[in-house]
Amino acid sequence: MESQNDKKEEIGDLIEKEQEIQHLNNPVDISIKPIVKQYLGAVKKVKKEGNRFYFSDGDARVEIRVVSDDIIRVRLAPHGVFLDDFSYAVPEVDQKVSVFKMQEHDDHYTVSTHAVTCKIEKANFHISFHDNITNLVMVDEPNSMHWEENVDFGGYYIFATKKCHPEENFFGLGDKSGNFNLRGRRFVNWNTDAYSYGWNQDPLYRTIPFYIGLHNQAAYGIFFDNTFKSYFDFGSEDVNKTSFWSDGGELQYYYIHGPHMMDVVKRYASLTGTHPMPPKWTLGYQQCRWSYYPESKVRDIAKNFRDRKIPCDAIYLDIDYMDGYRCFTWNKKYFSDPRKMIKDLSDDGFKTVVMIDPGIKVDDDYWVFKEGKEKRFFCRRSDDYYMEGHVWPGRCQFPDFTNPKVRAWWGNLYKEFVDMGVAGFWNDMNEPAVFGSGTFPNDVRHNYDGYRGSHRKAHNVYGMQMVRSTYEGLKKLMRNKRPFTITRAGYAGMQRFASVWTGDNIATWEHLKIGNIQCQRLSVSGVPFCGTDIGGFSGEPDGELFTRWIQLGTFSPFMRAHSAGDTAEREPWSFGEFFEDINRKFIELRYRLMPYLYSVFWEHHRYGFPILRPLVMLEQENISNSFRQDEFTYGDKLLICPVLEQGAISRKVYLPKGSWYNFWTNEVLIGENEYTVEAKIDSMPIFVRAGSVIPEYPVMQYVDEKAITEVALNIYHSDYEVNSYMYEDHGDTFAYEQDIYLEKRFTVKGDNSQLKVIQRSDGLYTPNYELYACNVAGLKFQVKKIIVDNKEIKEFFTDDKHILHFKCNKNFTEIQISSL
Repeated sequence: MESQNDKKEEIGDLIEKEQEIQHLNNPVDISIKPIVKQYLGAVKKVKKEGNRFYFSDGDARVEIRVVSDDIIRVRLAPHGVFLDDFSYAVPEVDQKVSVFKMQEHDDHYTVSTHAVTCKIEKANFHISFHDNITNLVMVDEPNSMHWEENVDFGGYYIFATKKCHPEENFFGLGDKSGNFNLRGRRFVNWNTDAYSYGWNQDPLYRTIPFYIGLHNQAAYGIFFDNTFKSYFDFGSEDVNKTSFWSDGGELQYYYIHGPHMMDVVKRYASLTGTHPMPPKWTLGYQQCRWSYYPESKVRDIAKNFRDRKIPCDAIYLDIDYMDGYRCFTWNKKYFSDPRKMIKDLSDDGFKTVVMIDPGIKVDDDYWVFKEGKEKRFFCRRSDDYYMEGHVWPGRCQFPDFTNPKVRAWWGNLYKEFVDMGVAGFWNDMNEPAVFGSGTFPNDVRHNYDGYRGSHRKAHNVYGMQMVRSTYEGLKKLMRNKRPFTITRAGYAGMQRFASVWTGDNIATWEHLKIGNIQCQRLSVSGVPFCGTDIGGFSGEPDGELFTRWIQLGTFSPFMRAHSAGDTAEREPWSFGEFFEDINRKFIELRYRLMPYLYSVFWEHHRYGFPILRPLVMLEQENISNSFRQDEFTYGDKLLICPVLEQGAISRKVYLPKGSWYNFWTNEVLIGENEYTVEAKIDSMPIFVRAGSVIPEYPVMQYVDEKAITEVALNIYHSDYEVNSYMYEDHGDTFAYEQDIYLEKRFTVKGDNSQLKVIQRSDGLYTPNYELYACNVAGLKFQVKKIIVDNKEIKEFFTDDKHILHFKCNKNFTEIQISSL
């Protein structure tokens, strides 16, 4: 951080020189003080208040708060007065704590739980964290926590520096561009409209100040809950130091105990929340373009999907559906009867999703502007003038979404669209983006839910609070139906309100790689429902690139193709029949695997698991896997190895420990080894963990197109016990919050003479189908008998691929397959 400090010192020198010049010209000394670094001294006072412990050097105070058995929060008040304890990211700070205590030693204090110990050294106020099991240590560097007064805005620049171990690696921070491992890089968090961004470009659209450190095969997390422009340095300036700092606010961070990366991610989710269960249709394929208009074009796109038998659940309308880009209006020239169009699309299985931006056109004849102006809901500058800027409609003003009254008003503006049948809403341009200036001036004032602040404080949460108002408004308007929202900008905790995509990417092979890494990074940063613009937003993909992107998108939680208006159209059929057939094959695969994809989403919502899991999370003891960033698992059962090189007909894959089945051939391969696998354009390497039960639906043209009479259970033999989950519910309501769901757990274990499958269920939902069609792969014996709940199944057969097939009741408790 020396370069940052040097910069501040240079500013101080310039101020001093300006003072000297002004003093020569004017004998009155204006006494402008240079910026001065200030550090904590020795600990002099200690005070306990419940689960909070206060340490003071006589002026500054540090709060150590035991949040849970595995999470400890640190706060610094430079002159002893803390800011109000408020966070958009963390709805409730305190969780369950079993046992915690503070002890005084000769030269330090300790605050500890059963899992982690926080050590505070008396002489120099150094803070370190010790894992009580693995002895993992995160240690402050000398003069770690310090601050500098901000003479322009008040408050402080705040800094924290930790020791960076030689073998330590870092992951997280959301959708940063570049390699998955953050070691050796520096980042800025300032939500930015980054059109056609490149490799290692920073900052991008979202701010998620959370990272995972990994060394000595153990992991921990740091969540720096500060909404100002913030910075992270992972051994870039000094290979021995990791630093984070911000241009204002409070030094407040959470230490999150591991020792496994999965533990860290789950505990971070316990702070900032998980994504609610989405409407099931949102896991289907979605088609977008800037823009589909007029209405005849939208109908033509829909007809092509159905005529070509390519599944699709949603069609998007970008800003051209509006009247002069005025939000919540329709361009009647292009869409003369939107209500009828939306109904007709719905009758054919298509949901309509529309874009809504924050910029409201200054026009006294425009009802949204008139209401906002009358209610004084638009942002103002420090001298009380309205904040104005130019975006798509021209001259605009912008709602202050940090005001709860504004959020309630904005949420209700969706009523007419909801009544028309619009099924989803896309909040764009909410970094906030402004033409020319980039974003709002720093002096714009925000309500900040009563904890007032300038745009310096509110910038990074503006988009999150916009989509929050959208989500909460829709939840009321739609009653018990689940809203679908998507946002371009956001802050930690945005996952409670919206899905995301990675912004305006480019149709290049490099961006295919970037998007693959970004979605993994978002997933381990607490944002599960993520995807890319398939095919690239700008530029022109050829058929091969688009098809490889469809294949990757099949295993992105959010699967949407999108493109700019000045590019050639890129629907799944746009590149000829050869590529169309392959694209159909993979989109159909998405729909076949819908029950598995939906179940993985439940595991995230209920238990905090990330949906996409990088290899390093599967084998953190093998750090070399942190550099194998092109593979990931969807849930923990499917290993996805996308093809990211032009012209490739094969690729090398690394299989994690255990046994894995080739999804296409059922060949069994042993993990912790590298293989070269065929990957022609009509295929992509996919592997299934041995012992898995993968549920499968029949192919549909849209989610719930037809009633399901039976569900396929694809069962993979294993010599060791493996559990799999299948989750079912109504698919579009919040009844699951009242236990109206069905969570099934399958346990598989076999040997050379038998295989057992045990089913256990929880919840009150009852699906309509009655049968499972069981398909068992990898049996090491000739099947002589199948017993289901003490009744023998007489009808079964093994096909030429050595797959055993039989049917049984959906409510079975135990299946025994044997050679006896």
